[in-house]
Amino acid sequence: MQRDQGVPGTRIELTITLDADLAVIGGGLAGTCAAITAARAGLRVALIQDRPVLGGNASSEVRLWVLGATSHMGNNNRWAREGGVIDEILIENLHRNPEGNALILDTILLEKVVSEPGITLLLNTAVHEVEKSSADTISAVRAWCSQNSTAYVVKAPLFCDASGDGIAGFLSGAAFRMGAEPRSEFGEGFAPDAGYGELLGHSMYFYSKDTGRPVKYTAPSFALKDITTIPRYRDIKASDSGCRFWWFEYGGRLDTVHETEKIKWELWRVIYGAWDYIKNSGQFPEADTMTLEWVGTIPGKRESRRFEGDYILTQQDLVEQRTHPDAVAAGGWAMDLHPADGVYSPLSPCTQWHSKGVYQIPYRCLYSRNIRNLFLAGRIISVSHVAFGSTRVMATCAHTAQAVGMAAVLCRGKGVNPADVEVSALQRELLRAGQYIPGVALQDPDDLAQSALVTSTSSFVVDELKPCGESATLALSRAMLVPVAAGPAPKVTYFVDVSAATTLDVELRCSARPGNFTPDLELFRQSIELAPGEAQPVTIAPDIQTEAPAYLFYTLLRNPAVSVQLSSTRVTGVLSLTQSMNAAVAKGTRQEPPEDSGIDSFEFWLPARRPGGLNLAMRVEPPLAPFSAGNVTNGIARPTIQSNAWVADPADPAPRLTFTWPESKTISRVELAFDTDFDHPLESVLWGHPERDIPFCVRSYRLLDAEGTLLHECRENHQTRNTIRFDTAVTTSALQLEIVSTHGAPAAVFEVRVYSR
Repeated sequence: MQRDQGVPGTRIELTITLDADLAVIGGGLAGTCAAITAARAGLRVALIQDRPVLGGNASSEVRLWVLGATSHMGNNNRWAREGGVIDEILIENLHRNPEGNALILDTILLEKVVSEPGITLLLNTAVHEVEKSSADTISAVRAWCSQNSTAYVVKAPLFCDASGDGIAGFLSGAAFRMGAEPRSEFGEGFAPDAGYGELLGHSMYFYSKDTGRPVKYTAPSFALKDITTIPRYRDIKASDSGCRFWWFEYGGRLDTVHETEKIKWELWRVIYGAWDYIKNSGQFPEADTMTLEWVGTIPGKRESRRFEGDYILTQQDLVEQRTHPDAVAAGGWAMDLHPADGVYSPLSPCTQWHSKGVYQIPYRCLYSRNIRNLFLAGRIISVSHVAFGSTRVMATCAHTAQAVGMAAVLCRGKGVNPADVEVSALQRELLRAGQYIPGVALQDPDDLAQSALVTSTSSFVVDELKPCGESATLALSRAMLVPVAAGPAPKVTYFVDVSAATTLDVELRCSARPGNFTPDLELFRQSIELAPGEAQPVTIAPDIQTEAPAYLFYTLLRNPAVSVQLSSTRVTGVLSLTQSMNAAVAKGTRQEPPEDSGIDSFEFWLPARRPGGLNLAMRVEPPLAPFSAGNVTNGIARPTIQSNAWVADPADPAPRLTFTWPESKTISRVELAFDTDFDHPLESVLWGHPERDIPFCVRSYRLLDAEGTLLHECRENHQTRNTIRFDTAVTTSALQLEIVSTHGAPAAVFEVRVYSR
């Protein structure tokens, strides 16, 4: 760091020059996760944020919940929550902040960043100028901090623009787009017309609280006077707050970069006018004792510039779930577009169409096609307007940004620019760090566990999920999602209570595409005659051979005369589902897009959130054995086409995994991955969660050598991933992982990796 006070006797601003390996512009979740990823791998990172806190739209300044591929558990993307740093942040937020206080999330983000010695954090510092060493290369950015009247010059060989509006990319001359492409450009059936509009607007929110005594409210003069100018004004509820008012949106007909202040003032008019309506219209007597506690002061932006990389992701990539050789991340939020007129539009405030499963995001979308040392992160990555409708959400932005952070590490190690990164090495390093890349398994030649004999004291065998005394009516079709091995499909028996003689239809379904959880392929169907009575067995016994491991849906179709008995037994990778809908992200239990939209029609089969969502009581013949010890070395750390987990028998008093080598190995580091339920969205604010810690997660464990000598003990864990580094390398012919306790459900381990360095 260099300080330049200027010439003595003159009034030249204080200027500080910083040298870094990577300069990240923008401290939203994308920039934060990119910076942490790069710093943990050894880079010197300058993180430049123009706001006083980190998190962008997730921060206490805006207060939008963090979401991604899980989509409020409202689509068919099972176990799809993003991995790596964003998972670590969300799990920590759950542990400290299940109530969803945005201020607490602020502190978690700040703590994560300042805990990394390789990161220099500049808050309240806005980039306003770019210096270039050539037409296609950035050499430095200039920024100004309003709080300490200091100018900064940040020099680096690599830059990452995660600023939302793409200020560094724009100033450097990087190719970009703004507004929707016509349907003719990419053949996207969902491309909007001029009437719908080409840009998504901004939103601002407010919070209220009940004071317990009458509170009067006088609206400011600039408040909206006639609430009926908002077509959805009847949807305003006194009980709603924060981003439940996501549809308070405006600005899609304006310049969403340069007219943001104008958009903000209009949103203030709407908010204060809405509160005036709540308080003074007489329609909400419950609001008599309520006061306006907080109103946002900066809008949450959805869309402005999108920059061009070597590939532009389009609707077809998402819907067809196309495979990319350079895949580095995953997405899965709906293609979610909003009318440009926002809160003043008579149209539905959003149009959401889901894919049948998660999709890959290629690395070629994460760097500029014409500025050689510029990475793209967050909502500005290289996508069409339609694809942007999905990739723009914050957890997806963070996930792709982690790939940028790791790519920067490889660039520095090889002395190359972003376009020249070795993709296989990038994928390997990302998977090592917990990134989820659909269809890509970790192949790690340095992992000593790959050459070990892996055994366990026990494994969970799914032969029966015993009834717990509760039942659920088949007012909705229900199914158990069960992982089966290749070969004959097992028989599954449910137990039903029947109120009147009826015919129950049962089916066996699977997904047409391996790794999906949309049951769009019927394998077997049968009608079963039932007489009135309780606890009657209903057996689904298909004469079906599966060619590869897969998830099957053992389905009971809707019949209100029948109730199915439930089980309180929960285990990793086994779920009960209903053919239902989540109104937060869908209009019905079946997606039915327009014929020419290029989007699939299919049913939604959804789990319920804990503490609901009990499994169906069932008996399985022959018993399933999907939880063997060998799963922890298969390179996949979440359920996909199989459970991919070792789960111990609940009756095992001391569950243990043992890795044995024919000769002694020197071990300096062990990587563990536990189950924090990747199906749970972990929304960061407002939603609220019933637990502080995920029940499937290992709480306490011990590592021992071949002789049983204690090498490491963890007594309180709630995180997905644990890294254990030994101060002195250990030489042993065996490593034992002993599970001492969990947070409630049977112990589950996805991954164990062992390294000599």
